[in-house]
Amino acid sequence: MLKKLLLALVITWGIIASSHVSAQTGIDSTGLSLVVANYNTAIGEQSHLYNGPEYEFYDPTIKGNAYVFDNKSFTTGSVRYGAAVYSDVPMLYDLNKDVVVVLLYNHFTKFSLLSERVPEFWLLNHHFIRLNTDSTGKAALATGFYDQLYQGRKIGIIVKRAKSIQTSTGNNTVESYFSETKDYYVKKGGNYFSFSGKGGLLDIFKDKKKELRKYIRTNDIDFRENFERAVVNVATYYDQLTN
Repeated sequence: MLKKLLLALVITWGIIASSHVSAQTGIDSTGLSLVVANYNTAIGEQSHLYNGPEYEFYDPTIKGNAYVFDNKSFTTGSVRYGAAVYSDVPMLYDLNKDVVVVLLYNHFTKFSLLSERVPEFWLLNHHFIRLNTDSTGKAALATGFYDQLYQGRKIGIIVKRAKSIQTSTGNNTVESYFSETKDYYVKKGGNYFSFSGKGGLLDIFKDKKKELRKYIRTNDIDFRENFERAVVNVATYYDQLTN
């Protein structure tokens, strides 16, 4: 409701101001049309984004934060909302609520986009896609946004990043904090297979395990140093071997 009221006020203010200028300066209806056109260009093209509940930040006493890669500042990204792609949008990705948050053009009001209308978005050099349990055919893969680490001809790698609020007690105090989890999956042959380490990944790629082990040794790929980069490298090589 607040969103609609703010938008209506902006439109009304623009029209009233334009009418006043017309009366004072003799600007005809063409001038008013230009004002409306400028409004549509600056705001109207992305007004469909502001279609969701107003977003509130968390209690500051909770340690840590709810956001992807611990990025607490609105950062420019792109989002497909419905059938349209909107670029240069100030965004946050809340991992606890699994929602995309956008900043209104007044640089103050925040809205959560309706997740079911967001098939994908791009933020912090990562591509996030929305998967539905029904579309995956595997109930273990929950509906939500997944970070698409790799998409090749035959396989894909995705990770479900999530945060939840936990509590701990000690010395007669109760402390709340955000705890992060990451669940990795290989998409292969239309199915999703979970893994949590190097061994699990190679088991999924067992038809080329010997070649992959040699590739890992030859290229000194260290899963402990940068797990996700190592996974992408191995997945890319597997795709090359099976082409």
